[in-house]
Parts: sequence; structure tokens; C-alpha cells
Amino acid sequence: MSDTSPRTGSPAPQDTDLIIIGGGPAGCAAARMAAGVGMRSVLVEPDTLCRNLYRIGALNNALGGHTSGPALADAITAELKSTELCRLELGHHVVELRAEDDHVAVTLETGTRLAAPYAVVATGVGPLQPRDVPWITAPNGSTLPPLWQADADDAEGRTLLVLGGDRPIGTFLRAYPDTDTRLLVAYPEADAYKVEEIRDDLRVTLLPVAHLTLHPSEEGPATADLVGQDGARRTATADAAYLSIGNAPTAPSGDLVRGADGYCPPTDQHPRIVVAGDLRSARFQRIMTALGSGSEAALHAYYAARDLSLPS
Repeated sequence: MSDTSPRTGSPAPQDTDLIIIGGGPAGCAAARMAAGVGMRSVLVEPDTLCRNLYRIGALNNALGGHTSGPALADAITAELKSTELCRLELGHHVVELRAEDDHVAVTLETGTRLAAPYAVVATGVGPLQPRDVPWITAPNGSTLPPLWQADADDAEGRTLLVLGGDRPIGTFLRAYPDTDTRLLVAYPEADAYKVEEIRDDLRVTLLPVAHLTLHPSEEGPATADLVGQDGARRTATADAAYLSIGNAPTAPSGDLVRGADGYCPPTDQHPRIVVAGDLRSARFQRIMTALGSGSEAALHAYYAARDLSLPS
């Protein structure tokens, strides 16, 4: 199947009905829904399907009786791999996304170019680092792992300094309810509402701060100087430091429209680009909303390709 692009005047061969960028819950849901309505898709994912889900030890907002990330990820990937209308391009990432009048083109890091009438972008988010927030001072180039990457062996019998009060802390505690660990959670005033769910956990010590200075560490204890929200100063020492300060969008370059916060509002995009999952907004970063938005994104492309209005 091919057509001619009014913008370029050259043929624009279509490789599939839908290109899906990102293989997390939203992207997988888009591919499954597309297949359900008879659309062919190509799903591009640089890692494994649902890679982040495999690192979430406990779930409390997923249907289907799944109480852990790996269980849900296994179910999603098994379902998708049995979907004949979806071609998986794993181990590749999109370096550019371009929207033309009559098609969308994506370029992979190998130089391969794919084209389709529509694209679903569900590349999600990645963890912020100390350099990304004003209330942390850290050595140049320092990076820390997010808390959700820690496992039981990282936590057993240890004290962990957690920078930020983002909600994955609660997920971590639910995943390892019997782990003998202590979390020192240093968080800014803006995160105060987020720590309410962990306030009564005896393993948690809350440290509200106005500023934190993290000192260099080479496989040794993590040390930080804290300035409390009341101006009081103290030093915190832990076996290791982790992040829970939020995420940043990981959208490919090209014709995506980004808001001031870096996210990609669906209503601002080119008509042939549909944004799904966590990339839409910081407000709805939940597995169930990602699955729903991915399915809706595929249906959006399905109806648009047939010049049908979306159901109300």
C-alpha cells in the first residue's frame, strides 16, 4: 500500500496501519486493541516489553487479580506475543518522529525508516536525577537509582536514604512488608501530601527539608547535609541512597508538541500522532490509566483512518 504525500510530492509507502512507539502497558494495550479491530501494527521498544513493570514488587490498582508487577507484565507480554497482527521491533529505539499531511514517519537508530497513517507514542517517563531539582545539591554528574529498582537484598537490614517523597515509596514498602529496613525519607514541602500514606509505617523516618546536599560516595555510606524546613541543620548517614523525586518525559525528537513541563498533551498534537500513557501528564501516572489510554489511542487511529467521529 502506498500513497503520495502532498507536502513532499513523493511516494510515502506505508509499512503498517499503525506505528506504536514504546512497549510499556500503554503501548502493549494499543497494539492489542489495534489487532482487535483488525489493524496491523509495528511496536518499537528499545528494551523488553513492560520492562519497568518487572521491577514493581507490589500492585494495588490493577485488575485481573495481579498483585505484583512481574505477574501483570507476564500476562500482558504473553497476550501481546500471541497477537498475530502486531510485529515487534525489540532492541531498537526511535530517534525521530515526523508527521506529514498523510502519514507519520519514524526513524530508528539503525537508520531504518517506518511509515504508517498514524502513530501512537507511549514512551513514558524516566527518573529525575538530583541535578533536575533545585532543592538538592549533588556532585557534578552524580546519578542515583530510583527506589523502585531496589530489591529485598538491597534493603534487608540496611538504612536507605531516599531523596524525595514520591509515591513509589509506598509501593516499595508494600512489596517488602517483612523486610528489616529503615528508610530516611528527605522530601521538600511540595511532597508533603505524597508522604501521608507512609507516615505511619514504623520503618520510615520522615525528614522534611528545604535543601539537601549530597556528598560523594564510592560504594561507601551515603551522607547528606540537611537544612530543615524550619532552618535546623542535621546530617543524615545511610548505607545507600535512592531517588523518589519524580519522573521526566522520554519522548523522541521530532514533531511532538511539548508543554512547559516537558509532557506532551494529547490535544496539542498533530492529528496523525496520538499520545498515550505516562507521557501525557504527570497527574495520571498509574498502570490502569496507561492501559486504558493505550487502548483508546488505538481506537482513535482506527476511527480516524475511516473518517468516522469518535464515539461519545
